Amino acid sequence: MTPNAEPDKDFPWWLVIVAVTGLWLFYEVWASEVYAAAFVTLAKGIRITVAVTLVAYAGACLIGLGLALAGLSRFVVLRQAARLYIEVMRGVPIIVLLLYVAFVVAPALVAAWNWLAVPLGLEALRGRDFPLLWRAVIALTLAYSAFLAEIFRAGLQAVDKGQVEAAKALGLTGWLRFRHIVFPQAFRMVLPPLGNDFVAMVKDSSLVSVLGVADITQLAKVTAAGNFRYFETYNLVALLYLTITIGLSLALRQLEARLRGRDGR
Repeated sequence: MTPNAEPDKDFPWWLVIVAVTGLWLFYEVWASEVYAAAFVTLAKGIRITVAVTLVAYAGACLIGLGLALAGLSRFVVLRQAARLYIEVMRGVPIIVLLLYVAFVVAPALVAAWNWLAVPLGLEALRGRDFPLLWRAVIALTLAYSAFLAEIFRAGLQAVDKGQVEAAKALGLTGWLRFRHIVFPQAFRMVLPPLGNDFVAMVKDSSLVSVLGVADITQLAKVTAAGNFRYFETYNLVALLYLTITIGLSLALRQLEARLRGRDGR
């Protein structure tokens, strides 16, 4: 590689290496009974992993956007409340937040519901009525909403204020300015970091296994504990996560390239 070579123009040898390794493992899945049996079990966890990621990320985006708008509000109470939430959530490790939501917040919500609902004649809830899967989704949503809030805030602040003033001069309301001028431009600017956080959430979704949620990682732990084939089992775990994350990364790069081409950059 010459000093003047552009990194983005390099031939993706790393992708070739990963692809060859992945093909070898897929061949082992097809040819080896041990790999095949482990794959059948682990494949059941893909649905849970994907579902947890999609639902949690969608919720995190909505909350994060709301926090970003609150952080840019002219009302000091909203700004301070948003900052408090963001700093607290960003300062707590995700695994700690998972455990806290699962075993502190969720039981408190069940108790609060029973305290309010039972006097009204509504059915009381038990702890088991609040599935661990949804506790994990809520925890991931809360954790990532704080990070996404900062991404959205940076994108909203990067929009040219002259365009906002021009839209205001044309008589557009605040909502119309946000919908047609601010948000579309901000979204294109924040798409790369949003994509990075989505890929990161796919990996962090493996933390839900500490609650016994039957995702890929949890099924791998159960499988390896039963057949003692740790090498084969965790090879497959790594392969599945790599396939998902690298596939998403490549798709996001293509989307970014199309958006840049559409903008004429």
